[in-house]
Amino acid sequence: MVVAEELAKQQRSISVAEFFEKNKHLLGFDSPTRGVITTVKEAVDNALDACEEAGVLPDIFVAIRRVDSDVFRITVEDNGPGIVPENVPYVFGKLLYGSRFHQIRQSRGQQGIGISAAVLYAQLTTGTPAVVVSRTGAKGPAHRFELMIRTETNEPDILAHEEIDWDRMHGTRIEIQFRSTFAAKKRLLDYLRYTAIVNPHARITADIDGEVTIFERVSGEVPPCPKAIHPHPHGIEFGSLKRIAAGSTQTLGEFLVSNFSRVGKKTADEIIGIAQLKPTRKVRALDAEDLKRLLDAMQRVKIPAPPAQQCLSPIGEDLICRGLEKEIQLDFIKARTRPSTVFSGHSFIIEAAIGYGGRLPAEGSALILRFANRVPLLYQQGACAITNCISEVNWKNYGLGQQGLPVGPVLIMVHVASTNVPFTSESKDAIASIPEIEREIVLVLQELGRELKTYLSRRARRKQQDDRARAICSIIPEIAAKVSEIVELPPIDTSPIEGRIMRKLVAKKQTTEGRVRIDVHNYTAQELAFTLYNLSSDEAKDAEPRPDFVDALDGEYNKVWRCRLAPGAAWQVTYSGTGGGTLDLRGVDDAVKVVVDLDV
Repeated sequence: MVVAEELAKQQRSISVAEFFEKNKHLLGFDSPTRGVITTVKEAVDNALDACEEAGVLPDIFVAIRRVDSDVFRITVEDNGPGIVPENVPYVFGKLLYGSRFHQIRQSRGQQGIGISAAVLYAQLTTGTPAVVVSRTGAKGPAHRFELMIRTETNEPDILAHEEIDWDRMHGTRIEIQFRSTFAAKKRLLDYLRYTAIVNPHARITADIDGEVTIFERVSGEVPPCPKAIHPHPHGIEFGSLKRIAAGSTQTLGEFLVSNFSRVGKKTADEIIGIAQLKPTRKVRALDAEDLKRLLDAMQRVKIPAPPAQQCLSPIGEDLICRGLEKEIQLDFIKARTRPSTVFSGHSFIIEAAIGYGGRLPAEGSALILRFANRVPLLYQQGACAITNCISEVNWKNYGLGQQGLPVGPVLIMVHVASTNVPFTSESKDAIASIPEIEREIVLVLQELGRELKTYLSRRARRKQQDDRARAICSIIPEIAAKVSEIVELPPIDTSPIEGRIMRKLVAKKQTTEGRVRIDVHNYTAQELAFTLYNLSSDEAKDAEPRPDFVDALDGEYNKVWRCRLAPGAAWQVTYSGTGGGTLDLRGVDDAVKVVVDLDV
């Protein structure tokens, strides 16, 4: 009895803030390095959601500055609609406070934990309050808050609040300080780059300790903001049904039609008939047995899937390709969007892309990019259903090596868009193994695998053609030179002979005595417009004609010329250099072009 009384004195309730204070690893704050990425991720997710809900093209600024030897200040600023002053302390200073938890629609954040957890992590490591500035319109002032979280009550503690002038007409800015390291710099840039890929309508500027990187938008249209829908009868559980019924004053028939997706009067009557209940009964008067019969009937009736076009916002095949091409140089890229489908009453759409070549490493496993509701998943790759599905596909059938994951210069991207992404934990790093989701991922990867196999087959044929063309361009001039020497006549121009043999647009590059020369001949019967790309260590400042533009890439220079040639016409460029690198023609079909690099 005495022991029981002593134990009883020690028992008390704990707040959610206290729980996560001792279990911060569950939210992605398991190390100082990862804490930086998680904080930026949560703030950027909130900014993107807010901008899209307001129909504004996101313009987001991210800054990380060293305050002390191991203390950093993270700043994230957006041009969204702002937050009304009375809600600011709760959005940033109270866990499990948000507007999306009870809404059934695609969104990045849902639980109301992320950004307030970052505030909690900051006060745990440095004791420094978060600074929030928000403005809702040009007519009103901006409000500046300094706040922390009272962990014992999970309530905001407002240390300061004042009205200030701010150069933004509307938007939100948050500053958080905590202990960390710069070991996450590359991972952070990768996160922002991947975010830009799946949010091609956003411009993101990153200032990391004075080094500025800008990820430009490739689309000028804000994606349609998903609309909230009612729960689907096949996705409802007993506890949820009981709660909804308890707050309703409707009759059973009215309740089913007005509170559930895809339920009309005919379907409602069918459900009520199977449950053997009266349609005129008040829902709140149903007892537990009645509700169980009603739930069973709802599961047994065939009901169309939820309206995915309303509650989901997929990226789209074209924008996926444009986003990847902007951030990752590839020789081949294809994307596919699967039709919407359902698991446990929740709509979802699988999108995927596959890329090959370019600047991807020639050896090692494929680059796997995982996304959920337009958010990159950077951690726990091995525990994710996406990775498991990629491993299940037999990539050898599609021309790739495989050691579990596919091997070679290949990129595989998978995006899961859903009203309820089934994550394996609160940190939202990996997607759970849901059979319906896994099936759609495997199907879209197999479809893309067939596209890749076609490309690799064509590339092999094109390589064979290029080898033949290189032989023609190398041997015929040498034969002509030897014949001219034997018959003691001047050398003849062998270009017409080459043209009759190939009948293509031919680009030839050769380096002689420190001069690089690129010749392009149009041996076809039609006028052709094309873009010539020459990537090498030569800057080609004395090129004649000058390139249309030059990009510097890791010590190499990508020189670009835009040209148009009539049938039988030729074009030439020369510059000082050592040659090497790569040459490519774009804008014309592979079947009518040949690239010959005589330096190889």
